[in-house]
Amino acid sequence: MQVNQIYQIMNNVTGEILGESAVLSEDLSNIVDIGTAIFNASAVDNYVKSLVNHIGRVIFVNRPYSGNVPSVLMDSWEYGSVLEKINAELPDATENESWELANGTSYDPNVFYKPVVAAKFFNKRVTFEIPMSFTERQVKESFSNAEQLNGFLSMLYNAIDKAMTVKVDALVMRTINNMIGETLHADFAEGTYNGGSGVKAVNLLYLYNQRYGTTLTAEKAITEPEFIRFASYEMGVYMSRMSKISTLFNIGGKDRFTPSDMLHVVLLADFKKAANVFLQSDVFHDSFTELPNADVVPYWQGSGTGYSFADISKVKIKTASGATIDASGILGVMFDRDALGVTNLDRRVTTNYNPKAEFYNNWYKFDAGYFNDTNENFVVFFVA
Repeated sequence: MQVNQIYQIMNNVTGEILGESAVLSEDLSNIVDIGTAIFNASAVDNYVKSLVNHIGRVIFVNRPYSGNVPSVLMDSWEYGSVLEKINAELPDATENESWELANGTSYDPNVFYKPVVAAKFFNKRVTFEIPMSFTERQVKESFSNAEQLNGFLSMLYNAIDKAMTVKVDALVMRTINNMIGETLHADFAEGTYNGGSGVKAVNLLYLYNQRYGTTLTAEKAITEPEFIRFASYEMGVYMSRMSKISTLFNIGGKDRFTPSDMLHVVLLADFKKAANVFLQSDVFHDSFTELPNADVVPYWQGSGTGYSFADISKVKIKTASGATIDASGILGVMFDRDALGVTNLDRRVTTNYNPKAEFYNNWYKFDAGYFNDTNENFVVFFVA
């Protein structure tokens, strides 16, 4: 074991703490151990210089990860692959002849009125697997007892579960991101997302600047109390609007309504936190200005290399319909429970034992269907 004398460093540190000297440049390489990937088997004691150092304690990095994406999991089934959604159109009204009776006129009650019904089919799946090999006899030589061995295996299982969670969370966010892209493309031509505001793709910054004659920018908007107040107002109004039957809030132009118990709201974390800090903390009746209850995500697609607003608010994709989307400033979305989701999720493990080499192979498999239904209500709020 390497032992370093640090009395001189400690004397200097004491002087810094007591105010007896200026803050010094400190070399911490002799204090902090950043570890090595391979243990030095030639490390010996400091007494007879021939006894090999032993491992005194083993710590396993075994922290579960639950993820933090919106829950859009629906249901699973065993047989069949197709998800079918059937919709009946609103019938038109006709003349009530009870009040238009004429002598000698026949009123035929046997006319057939066919209902207008449409079906939509979803028949795609995504799949991946995570392979991992396990040994027992070979790995025992590295541990002192069964408890340590079990801790090691538990760590491996946890690593697999975390990897699965990260990948599934990413797929959920891509399902939402595709719907964001489809909605932007429906209200705007490609590349013109800063050219105004639509009904389904709502440019809050454009509306704010138009209404108040300001020139507020996208990055400054989320920390501006007056803008946050305006954004909260617009989002609250949209929740009320979407609860009434309308054809305006879905790409397909279908008559739809979304009651509050079937409405999902997802907001960017920076925007939600900014509202709490820059607006809610300064008002007496915060219930009147707060943003809707929502799931919060730290980014839509990724953090980039530094969590800049341009990166975390960006969606840069090619949508399922083929549109190319490169838009930043996405603050939140509101959508009907039936607008998107994960269906027929199937997680399973298959195992094979190799008797010759004495190891197990486990394949952790994942299948699921991720769908967007553009006939259901979905609204994007952004700043550009």
